[in-house]
Amino acid sequence: MKPIVPLPPPGPYPLHYDPLPDHTQLPDREGGKPLRPYTGRIPDHTTLPDKDGTFVRNSYEYWQSHLLTDSLLAVADRLFPQGDYFIGEDCGIYWQLTEPPERGVKAPDWFFVPEVPRLLEGQMRRSYVFWREGVAPLLILEYISGSGAEERDRTPQEGKFWIYENRIRASYYGIFDPNNSVLEMYGFRDREYARLEPNEHGRFHLNLLDVNVGIWRGTFGGYEAPWLRWWDAQGNLLLSGAERADRYTAKLRELGVDPESL
Repeated sequence: MKPIVPLPPPGPYPLHYDPLPDHTQLPDREGGKPLRPYTGRIPDHTTLPDKDGTFVRNSYEYWQSHLLTDSLLAVADRLFPQGDYFIGEDCGIYWQLTEPPERGVKAPDWFFVPEVPRLLEGQMRRSYVFWREGVAPLLILEYISGSGAEERDRTPQEGKFWIYENRIRASYYGIFDPNNSVLEMYGFRDREYARLEPNEHGRFHLNLLDVNVGIWRGTFGGYEAPWLRWWDAQGNLLLSGAERADRYTAKLRELGVDPESL
């Protein structure tokens, strides 16, 4: 059994502790070295690595994450008017303090953490240090680009599914296969993930945000593809900023107004 490193005590930290690392210091990818307990200075996001020097996203994943984030911002800002939430796109979640620190990180394609400050001491987060803050993501999403084995890996202490279920414990975990237009959703129930059934529209409801997530086929970013999208409780598609602008422009033209003249 590989050792499990306990979380540091909650702050304020005792004087004998080195300053804890933050999202700017932690790496944003897991490395290939054996997992072992952390024995060095405790890092924070400002000292933990946030890059691994490899190509980690294809062009589709960029547009997919941008669409999810952009179309959800209005809802998130309404629910969290102080801005106390964090959205990560291909960003590291440091779930365990290890040496090297890359062994204790997973980088989901997209995730949402409620009720945490968006900035840390005035700085944008470079990663989300879960073992330091202790607030589990509401939702983690992974996009399948291969067989899906990595996203469903239940290997203890290593596999994404195992870590999301047993260590990070996000309320919802979604595995999206754009090639086959399939979304698997799991909800955390009784200390483990249970496969969720979609509603009659093929969508899944997220209680805290009061939105549904599902698959929409259309054009975004110049690409015709299946996309993960949000719908409100009344079944209305949540639009991105570009889509809202397009609708506004079209409406002006219907009224005989040239948008370029405004």
